Amino acid sequence: MLALPIIGVSAADLTYRSGQLSTAQQADRQLGAADVRLRASGLDTALYQSPGGDDYAPVGGFDAYTPPANEKEPDRAAALLPPGAQSLKDSRGYGKIRTRHGLLGTDLREVDAHSPLVKGLLTPNRGRLPERPGEVIATDHFLESSGLFVGSSLTPRGSQTRYTIVGTYENPSDLRRAEVLAPPGTLIAPLDKELTAAGSPGIRSQDSYLVKVGGDGFTWNMVKAANAKGVLAVSRTVLLAPPADSEVPLYQQEGKNRFGGGAPKSELAVLATVVGLAMLEICLLAGPAFAVGARRSRRQLGLVGANGGDRRHIRAIVLSGGIVLGAAAAVLGTGIGMALTAGLRPVLEDYLGERFGGFRVRPVELAAIALLAVVTGLLAAVVPAVTASRETVLASLTGRRGVRRANRVLPVIGLLACAAGAVIAVYGATSRMGATVVAGGSALAELGVVALTPTLVGLFGRLGRWLPLSPRLALRDAVRNRGRTAPAVAAVLAAVAGTVAVATYQNSQEVQNRQAYVASLPDRTGLLETSENSAHKEVPALRQALARELPLDQRADVDRLVVGKPGCDQYSSDEGCGRVEIIVPKEQRCPLFDAPNGPASFTEEQALSLRADPRCKTSEQSVQYATVVADEKLLSVLAVDDPGSAAALASGRAVSFDARETKDGKVTLRIVTDGEAADRAQQKHEDPPGQDKVFPVHQAPATVNSWGVHLVLPPAAVKSAGLATAPLGSYFTLDGAVATEQKQRMEGEMDRLGVEASLTIEEGYQGTADLSTLVLTVFAGLVTIGAAGIATGLAQADSEADLKTLAAVGAPPRVRRTLSGFQCGVIALMGVVLGSAAGILPAVGLRMVQRQEQEHLYRSLLGRGLTDEAAPYVPIAVPWETLGGLLVVVPLGAALLAALVTRSNGALARRAAG
Repeated sequence: MLALPIIGVSAADLTYRSGQLSTAQQADRQLGAADVRLRASGLDTALYQSPGGDDYAPVGGFDAYTPPANEKEPDRAAALLPPGAQSLKDSRGYGKIRTRHGLLGTDLREVDAHSPLVKGLLTPNRGRLPERPGEVIATDHFLESSGLFVGSSLTPRGSQTRYTIVGTYENPSDLRRAEVLAPPGTLIAPLDKELTAAGSPGIRSQDSYLVKVGGDGFTWNMVKAANAKGVLAVSRTVLLAPPADSEVPLYQQEGKNRFGGGAPKSELAVLATVVGLAMLEICLLAGPAFAVGARRSRRQLGLVGANGGDRRHIRAIVLSGGIVLGAAAAVLGTGIGMALTAGLRPVLEDYLGERFGGFRVRPVELAAIALLAVVTGLLAAVVPAVTASRETVLASLTGRRGVRRANRVLPVIGLLACAAGAVIAVYGATSRMGATVVAGGSALAELGVVALTPTLVGLFGRLGRWLPLSPRLALRDAVRNRGRTAPAVAAVLAAVAGTVAVATYQNSQEVQNRQAYVASLPDRTGLLETSENSAHKEVPALRQALARELPLDQRADVDRLVVGKPGCDQYSSDEGCGRVEIIVPKEQRCPLFDAPNGPASFTEEQALSLRADPRCKTSEQSVQYATVVADEKLLSVLAVDDPGSAAALASGRAVSFDARETKDGKVTLRIVTDGEAADRAQQKHEDPPGQDKVFPVHQAPATVNSWGVHLVLPPAAVKSAGLATAPLGSYFTLDGAVATEQKQRMEGEMDRLGVEASLTIEEGYQGTADLSTLVLTVFAGLVTIGAAGIATGLAQADSEADLKTLAAVGAPPRVRRTLSGFQCGVIALMGVVLGSAAGILPAVGLRMVQRQEQEHLYRSLLGRGLTDEAAPYVPIAVPWETLGGLLVVVPLGAALLAALVTRSNGALARRAAG
């Protein structure tokens, strides 16, 4: 019992410390054998950076920075390479690789793996390094995810070139990265060229340079000189000997606190609270166990007193037993923790996703953990030691049980702590002081309830008059012997309180999520669409697979408008790409978003008033493309019950579902071919430049729900306007339920086609299947059974004489088993009842904190005109099913288990006189 937490804590400490890298190891994993890594920042100006290069900002701050109009940035890092220095280009990109299962998003990398500068960046495992074009090596994670192996071939999507995998490697700091590495110039650039030629977006390579400068390395002054030219530099010299904060211009401009720091005080407070409650739980569980040992040794302790020993000696003997057991648990737990960490090191590294820097043992920390076990053992033995020392020598030798008066101070302390904790928790919930205060107050209140446990156990005894014989005897025995009952009840209370708190919090969150759920489509309706425009050629095959795999009732195919290359992203500014935008008449635009400074241009009252304006209403649903090309079947699938809309589409007339976008029965579409000019115009709240296409439209009634679609264009009207289209996907309704096997087959078809597509079927709100509540309930049940079992064992040791008397007067054998079961069940029931009541407080407090935070955010957004939704609904919902299971199943299970493991026949023996 004492060793188990020590095993966990010591293993966690060793794992944490082993996972921490020294500064030199961090430098090796970032720089290899180089002195510095230079890379462009993406800012077309001078900048300031942190010593590690993780944080940076333009000189003057981002507020004063204006991004360049041209997105293509010159290779500034290459221009800074020192003449004659050894350097290595490291290029990275991202693409999709065809695998045995479909497509896999993969990091693409080009670097000379034979260069001595890459030592430490990657670790070769199997095979050999690539030597010529067409050869690559891949990470082990890529091979596991793709189903490929050393010797097989791979093909990037959009390419006709096949590459042979000749070896594997791993990134020590990211074992879960799916990455493929090729010699320089053999993968990213050729793939980019093929994709661009096919009309698809190319690959933007992110280049950096590893440089060996020698001498004193790349100093902080050299880093600042590189920053002045817009280049970021990660220097080994700076990492090993960072400059003072006063010498870092970034910290002077932005402030160091903005870029993170140590662990938040709130997290440390919560961690300390959890550790303290865990120690309390161990003491409460171990205390009765020590009491069992002391009770069994009462005769030996009585002999000590008979031979001149006083109460100090009795207390010392029992406390020494706690110290010895704590020390043994410390040695055993620490040793097992170290062995487990060393033996499971590969498993732990895979779980954490990075290699350890080494097996690091901090003797001081392990000694502190071991001391924790000794202290816990000592604290757990305090109450049994005091109880044993107060027994008279005669009572110890004869086995008699004296009558002790209840402690009158402890209930007062418990009541005060309980009241103070409740006040603190409520104050923290209502004063916006946060969850830390609520957690602290709840912990204090729980400690108060623990202190009140002996008194509460006495109150339970008044129920005995209405119970049958066996449970009445069990309850009165528990009340009469509160010294052994109260710790067990308190241990159950603590475990159940945590479970109830988490269950109440999660159930309340679930009720809130159900209330806030917004359906994306009509019930039993679905949408299949590609997630990338470059897959438009595979859409017809997707539609065929959809009709083949799912029980469709209706299917409405939809296309999208295309300007330029059909494979361009929707809002791409690349050359040859464009888009179509609906031009909303100026008088029908929402002033909140059309003003030069947006909602900030208005006072809070004006913003609130404008939010009620129909021009500023927003739709609850959103789709990838609000303007689609389809026929009248789409209206039937979307359950749009408007005969006028269906008739309009059938006659070749467009249908609008947003009255703000139409004027005089017409809608204006602007063909944008210059994406950069359109982006600049948007920043100035101006219409983008382009050619207009005007379509007559039928305006659907305002009561119609279009599920995010704003405009439906009939194919004939689009063709007559000279606009191009590309397949997008299909809306559909189902003729029956869809089994998970059918969904998996459809997903398999998408994988087989190598298409990034999404399949959405509206099935209503689906609750999150969170196992944490179930795990906590099982844990609470185990703790309840364990604590109640310990107390029952102590009760049996105390009542052995009574059981012998019952056997002597002819009581049936089942009495022993029945009494044992009821003793265990009574203790479990009392702990569960008290724990259920105590667990409600922290959950209610945390939900009240959330309610205040969300209401504050809502008022802030409402005042700035950024929302028109209703006030947030933050309920407090008690999980009655979980409480019912705890109140009924756990005590009943504990009683049955105790009855089953208790022998029904005890040896008949002479009872001691007196």
